[in-house]
Formats: sequence, C-alpha cells, structure tokens
Amino acid sequence: MISSSAKGDLIEGFDGIVCDLDGVIYRGHEAVPHAVESLLSVLSSGVIVVYATNNASRAPVEVAAHLEALGLPGPGSRVVTSAQAGARYVAQHCHPGSRVLAVGGVGVSLALQEEGLRPISAHEAVAQMSPSQEPVAAVLQGYGADVAWTDLAEAAYAVQAGALWVATNTDSTLPTERGKAPGNGTLVGAVRQAVEVDPVVVGKPHTPLYELSVSVLGTSIERTLAIGDRLDTDIKGANAAGLESLFVFGGVHGWSDAVRAEQNERPQYVATDMRSLQLAYTKPVQDTGDPYRWVCGEARAWVTAAGDLHVSQQGTLNERLRAALRALWHAGDVRGMPMDPGGGDGKALANELDLALATHR
Repeated sequence: MISSSAKGDLIEGFDGIVCDLDGVIYRGHEAVPHAVESLLSVLSSGVIVVYATNNASRAPVEVAAHLEALGLPGPGSRVVTSAQAGARYVAQHCHPGSRVLAVGGVGVSLALQEEGLRPISAHEAVAQMSPSQEPVAAVLQGYGADVAWTDLAEAAYAVQAGALWVATNTDSTLPTERGKAPGNGTLVGAVRQAVEVDPVVVGKPHTPLYELSVSVLGTSIERTLAIGDRLDTDIKGANAAGLESLFVFGGVHGWSDAVRAEQNERPQYVATDMRSLQLAYTKPVQDTGDPYRWVCGEARAWVTAAGDLHVSQQGTLNERLRAALRALWHAGDVRGMPMDPGGGDGKALANELDLALATHR
C-alpha cells in the first residue's frame, strides 16, 4: 500500500485566482460561510484575485460595492463579467459606434459603452424604427431581473434580420438566498425558439471570460487557479481554458452532481469550502496493492464488484470525499460500472456533507 500524495498549502502553487461569485462568495446578499475570511487571508499572502461571474445583470462597480459590504474591499476592476466578455466580442465583429440591442441588467449596457458601442433598449429599438435608421448590428443578451417579453421579442426580431447574437451565458439556474431561480439560459432559450441560429456564448464554460480574467490578472495560465461551485460552467470552462480548478460544495452542484460529472467537468481539487485554500492539500492516489482502492490521507475508498461504494471512517471529511470521488470515477471510466452516488456508503457520505454545510463546520 502507498500513502496519498500531499502538497503544501493549496494556494502555494498559484499567483492568481479567478473566483466565481454566485454560490461561492455569496448567495443573494448573504456571504457564503468561510469565503470572505479565506480570501482575505489569501490576499494578505500576496495572491491576486479577480472575480469572474456569468451574471451580467450588474455593473462591475456595483458588484465591487457588494463585495466591499461583505468585507472584501477593492476596486471595481477586480470584477470581470460575462457582459464585458460579450461586449468585447461584439466590438471585435462590429464597427465602432454600432447600435447594439442590450438585453439584461445595467451591466450589459455599460459593458457595450466601454467598448465604444451604442447600446439601445427594446423600447428605443421600437421608437427608432424607420427606413433610414441604421439597423441593429448585434444583440447582447444577459441576465436581468426586469427582462420582459418585449426584450425577448425585439432580440428575436433583430436576430431574424441578421444581427449578430451574443449571449453572456446559458446558465439554467441562478443561486439566491431563497434557493435556485431561473437563469439566463432560460431567457436565451425563449429567444432560440423564435430564431434559426444559436447564439455565440462567451461566459463559462466557454473560454472568453476566463481568458479575459487571466489577462486582467496578468498571471500565467499555469499559475492561476479557478474556483467555482458549478461543474458544467466553472470547472468545465476552467478545463477548456487550461486552468487548474477548485470545486467547492455548498453552491449549485452537490455530491450527486460531482459523482456523475463528465471527465471534462472534473476539477483537480475538491473541498467543502474555501478554507482549504490555505490548508495542506492531500490528493487521492491508487493503492499499488489494489488498483480499485484509492487513498487520501487517512481515508480509503473503493467500489465493489456489485457497484457499492465503501469509504473508511478514518480521515477528514474532505479526504473521504476526495477518495470516494476518485474511486467512483475510476469505476465508471475504467471498469464501465454505473457511478451511483447513493450506493453503499455514498448516501451516508452525502448526508454527512449536507450536515457539515448546514452547520458551517
């Protein structure tokens, strides 16, 4: 048997962090437990942090004010939104000063203005209709709490007329303090029902938002860590951009999602919360005497021939979660077995995780 691979504090391997916001730093107006103090500690050690969000509804300065109210002071330039990535894409494909239909919150319009474009609302698009009026060159569609049917209809009309269609993101849900709410993906889907083309998507899991974030940081890909709570956007996007990633529980995706994650949605690091950034990180490794058994610190996990997960009682919760995930992923990838998150000790492990998150342990 071999011991698991341990490294120094997780953050020691990185110069910069691209951190998600919704579900990682806050849920609605409330801070996620341990997130603020963990990032303050990281910042004090000299690591640079930018906050990259698919939520395009607010301007970066507004998001920065929210972060400051939670205890994370700093300039608005540390916030990078999918609206900014979308506006940059539009500017690269349209003439300066082009009229662009802005669908979403104020962050969409401001991002377009910063790129030298002329944002117009759905109301303005209708009021300015005339044969002599320059047509809308593009549609930039992001999330906004006040997006109405008229916004979606004007977006569809513009796309039907040949306008470039850029979506900030296609997240199906948005985490709030009350639970999950419909995300921008539902609004984009409504427009897609009326048109014959797909939008260009710039937010995670697509790479433009991560590429913009790394350029703002000024760090290298190899020395930048992405942190997120969504496997299908944050982690998949980080993998596509060549970034290592930390997946934290407690946001949109949980134990069952992590077990069933596709290979391109799997993170290099897994933790219950952000405190793991400045803790020694132990990676799970295969037991040389039993390739079906995975070892992480004091924890052991394996999947039986019947498909049941077995996890030792030894080790921290994080160690057991990491060993269990590797055992289940290995069982599915190599042995062709169904990865059942509730089989064997899986249900008990999931319940322990839920309890830890509920009590902020």
